Amino acid sequence: MDLSTTYLGFKLPHPLMPGASPLVDDLGMVRQLEDAGAAAIVMHSLFEEQITLEQAGMIHHLLAHGESFAEALSYFPDPDDFALGPDRYLEQVRRVKAAVAVPVIASLNGTTPEGWVRYARLIQDAGADALELNLYYVATDARELGMQVELRVLDVARLVKAQVTIPVAVKLSPFYSSLPNLCRQLDLLGVEGLVLFNRFYQPDIDPDRLDTVPRLHLSDSSELLLRLRWLAILFGHVRGSLAATGGVHTTLDVVKAVMAGADGVQMVAALLQGGPDALQVIRHELERWLEEHEYESLRQMRGSMSLARCPHPEAFERGNYLQILQTWRPPTPPLRRGDPPWKN
Repeated sequence: MDLSTTYLGFKLPHPLMPGASPLVDDLGMVRQLEDAGAAAIVMHSLFEEQITLEQAGMIHHLLAHGESFAEALSYFPDPDDFALGPDRYLEQVRRVKAAVAVPVIASLNGTTPEGWVRYARLIQDAGADALELNLYYVATDARELGMQVELRVLDVARLVKAQVTIPVAVKLSPFYSSLPNLCRQLDLLGVEGLVLFNRFYQPDIDPDRLDTVPRLHLSDSSELLLRLRWLAILFGHVRGSLAATGGVHTTLDVVKAVMAGADGVQMVAALLQGGPDALQVIRHELERWLEEHEYESLRQMRGSMSLARCPHPEAFERGNYLQILQTWRPPTPPLRRGDPPWKN
């Protein structure tokens, strides 16, 4: 069975790869992922805050100059809490690249063009085969226009593309007023891929301590639905690769993502919970599923359930929304002892 795909210009034997996570901090685990059949290795992100604070020597300087600065910094992890600082991150790129034969995709996480885009070139020089820009941003300023938020994304992508010659993918959130237009603009800039979607980790509130509490909840398959929707909408409208990340736990999740239009499928929570062997199991099951359903290749299946195959996508989306609302019925209560069978 031909499971091959093309992602960011790389011909891969199949679409399955680990997404950005702490798994790649350990070189032994990286080798296990490759042995399990990972088509590529996506490294965890180097954060903009790590780079800017270290470059300016601001960490202790700000703490010594006023309570407001110290309070602002308290929202960020201690520098020692990051697994890899900027210099160690570059060294880890070199080590991972030397350890595996599959493409190595490094990652930068930030929101602004200043101060950190030069690290894109350093990451390329360290040997990364591609770069994933993880643009994690929550718009909290009521004076900021939606257009300004999107222009920041485009500015970062444009500047990074000017710094490197390796393929660049942009990892987005779904919270833009016109996601298809933003993706089209990124495509016109020459971005080689789009990764859908970044997960926003919602903080909880501790009422007794009057403090926010960060909580990490791993994804489940229900989160894939949002990814499927936008993969299906974007398929056929951008030249670059499409990747799904978030909510991929089973073989059917992979099938659905590819049917919607994904070239690559990134897995994180499933590997954190099940280890590298989970990737190998899903790969074998994917091959068996395609054979049982009489597909000759993964390519034949890709995009088969996208809106590009629908003559009137707007009507389909609207009709699907209306149908779901109109077909809901309250659950049937269970029969109680003594109730006649016709009661339900």
